[in-house]
Amino acid sequence: MRLRILVLLLCASLILSSFCAPPAANAQAFHFTKADLIQFTPEWKGERFPDGRPKVSDDILKRMEPVAIEEAWGILRNAGYPIQFEKGWKQIRPNQVLVGRAVTALYMPIRKEVHRVILEEGKKNGRIGGHVSWTIDTLVKDDVYVADVTGIEQGAPIIGSNLATSIYAKTGKGVVFDGMARDLEGLEGMEGFQAFVRDWDPEYAWGSMIMGINTPIRIGKVTVMPGDVVLGKRTGVIFIPAHLAESVVNESERIRLVDLFGFQRLREGKYTPGEIDAKWTDAIERDFSEWMKQNIDELPVSKKRIQEILKQRGQ
Repeated sequence: MRLRILVLLLCASLILSSFCAPPAANAQAFHFTKADLIQFTPEWKGERFPDGRPKVSDDILKRMEPVAIEEAWGILRNAGYPIQFEKGWKQIRPNQVLVGRAVTALYMPIRKEVHRVILEEGKKNGRIGGHVSWTIDTLVKDDVYVADVTGIEQGAPIIGSNLATSIYAKTGKGVVFDGMARDLEGLEGMEGFQAFVRDWDPEYAWGSMIMGINTPIRIGKVTVMPGDVVLGKRTGVIFIPAHLAESVVNESERIRLVDLFGFQRLREGKYTPGEIDAKWTDAIERDFSEWMKQNIDELPVSKKRIQEILKQRGQ
């Protein structure tokens, strides 16, 4: 509860400051400015989108797909980020992985005079159509639309098949909504589109209003920042801070190789479970390095990454 209050106060402060700022400031309501996004993602040192959102590389996104949720969770926990995973979703395609860069949106229960101001500000800032399309207008390839709909049930679904078609055309990915969606049958017919939602409902979004785009949001118990890497699997969804994404894939690939080596040697009867599960002896360490060299063309990790691991091991 305290986290949600802090996030809402922060968003409200930004909205009020943009209402009160002089025209020369070129402020837009409901958005973090580029300076805000840079300030609140200080650990990210890489490329950014024009609006300031961290831009994790395409290569890291591709390598993220086989990462296990358990591996990512352990790595993040050890890095000081223990609350990044959320479970309890309904999915369109349980066996399809969702990976992409988060674009965030915050919705709240509708209040007519506030909603009127939001629509007026949107019109002034050149936004087109209803407020449920504004976040979609910002999406680009490999984005995942992540929305906090604050537990609203009545009149809350913020996408159906039309908006989902636009989302998928722009991103090639899908959505994570802490709330409702509609048109399940239509979305199921969109091959490749993935959605993690709390439930399905035939209504449309007359009961909610947008209060933030690309601001910090809360998804369940997780604070999500624009540019986080979204990893969604059957287990649930984990939100990986942009500056830790490369560490997650690197360590996951190392763990994958260790596991494959251990499984093979156990099947062969070369080592006992106690030997594989304990701290490895020097002999097992040497065997592992030789195994990587001998199987470098067949292993499910790139040659470049295996060579990096061997170099780190002094091989």
